[in-house]
Amino acid sequence: MKETEKLNITKSRELYEEALNFVPGGVLGARKPGDFIAGEYPIFLEKGQGCRLTDVDGNEFIDFLCGYGPIILGYREKEVDEAVYKQIKDKGFCFTLTQKFQNELAKKLTKIIPCSEMSIFLKTGSDATTASIRIARAHTNKLKVMRCGYHGWHDWCIEMKGGIPSKFYEDVFEFQYNNLAQLEELMATHGENTAAIIMTPFGHPNHQKMQTPAPGFLEGVRKIADKYGAVLIYDEIRTCFRLTMGGAQELYGVTPDLTVLGKAMGNGYPISVVTGKKNIMMAAESKLFISSTFFPNSEAFVAALKTIEILERDNVLEDIWKKGKGFMKNIQALIDKHDVGAELTGVAPMFYITFKKDETGAYKGKRKDFYTQMIRKGFFFTPFHHAYICYRHTQRDLDLTLNAMDESLTFIKDKY
Repeated sequence: MKETEKLNITKSRELYEEALNFVPGGVLGARKPGDFIAGEYPIFLEKGQGCRLTDVDGNEFIDFLCGYGPIILGYREKEVDEAVYKQIKDKGFCFTLTQKFQNELAKKLTKIIPCSEMSIFLKTGSDATTASIRIARAHTNKLKVMRCGYHGWHDWCIEMKGGIPSKFYEDVFEFQYNNLAQLEELMATHGENTAAIIMTPFGHPNHQKMQTPAPGFLEGVRKIADKYGAVLIYDEIRTCFRLTMGGAQELYGVTPDLTVLGKAMGNGYPISVVTGKKNIMMAAESKLFISSTFFPNSEAFVAALKTIEILERDNVLEDIWKKGKGFMKNIQALIDKHDVGAELTGVAPMFYITFKKDETGAYKGKRKDFYTQMIRKGFFFTPFHHAYICYRHTQRDLDLTLNAMDESLTFIKDKY
C-alpha cells in the first residue's frame, strides 16, 4: 500500500516558530505539536464550517475532535451565532449586573438534568469542577476528595504538579473507573472526612480505552457516597448534551448530588455550570465565594439556550446516535478485516481507536502510522484523545472516513 503524501504545513510551522518567541512553548496545553504527531499535523487553524476545518496552509479536514468536545452541532452554526450577534448588537453582553438569561437557563436545566434544582454558571470546565469541590467541602465541613477521571488544570486535580505545593492536593485521592473495591478501600480509611466523590460517570481516561460502567459500578459508588455522607459529583463536561440531553446520569439511571456541565451545551461558546440539589447548592449563598467579571456575560447564555433549543427541536442526539452506531459497526468490521491490533471503544457519539499494547512496543508505531495516514488524507483525529461525532457530519463524510481508515489499516498491515 502506497504511503499518503505528507501535508504542506509551512505556514503553520512559521507561525509556531514565531510563537515560540512570545508564548511559552508556542501554544499551550493539549494543542502542542507533541499532543498530536509532530511534523504531521497543522498547528494553526484558519476556519471551520459544519464538520470541516481549514488550516492556515489551506488544507481541509473532516474534523472528529470538535474543538475537544464543545462542537455538538457544527462550526459557525448559523442560528446560534445569529442569536449571539443579535444580543451583542442590540443589547450588549458584559455588564455590572446579571441579565435575565441566567434564570431562563437555570430553569431549563431543571427540566433536563435529573439532579438539577439550582445552578451556578461559570466559564470553563476547570472553573466548574473546582467550584463543585468548594461547594461540597462547605456543605459537609469535610476536607478529603475521591476523584476518578480528568477534571481540569487546577491545583487540586492536575496530573502535572509543577508549581503546585503538595498541600494543595494531599487530601485528594484517585480511584480507577470500574474499580469499586479500590474506592471502598479508600473510603474505609478516609470516608468519615470525605467531602466529595467526583467522577466521570462514563469512562474516558486520557490516552486509554473508553469504558462503559460495569454492572453495579455507578450504583455502588452512589451507595458508598450515601454511607459516608459524601457529596457525589458527576463530571459531565463531555457527556451531557451528547450521550443524552440529561447526560450519563439519565442514560444509566443513577443520579448524583451535583453535576458539572459544559462543552456541548454552548456549541463552542464559553460556559460551564455546577448544578444540583438545593440543600447542597445553597452552601454557595453564604459559606463560600464564587465570582468573576465574566461569569454573567450573556452571549454564552444566549448561545446555550439556542443550542439546547436546536438539540431538542431537531432530535439532534437521536440523529448522532443513529449515524454513530452504523459508523462504529463499520469501523469494527474494518478492524476485524485487517487484524493489526486496533481496538475500538466508546459509544456512538464519542469513540476511540487505540492499538493493543505489546512487549515489542510495535503498537506505538502502528498508532503513529495510522493517525499519520489519516491526517494526511484529510481526517482530523488525534492518537491521544477520543473522537466525537457532531450533527453536521453527513453519511457521506462518514463513508469517506471509513474508506480512509480502510486504506490506513491496509498500509499498517502491509508495513508490519
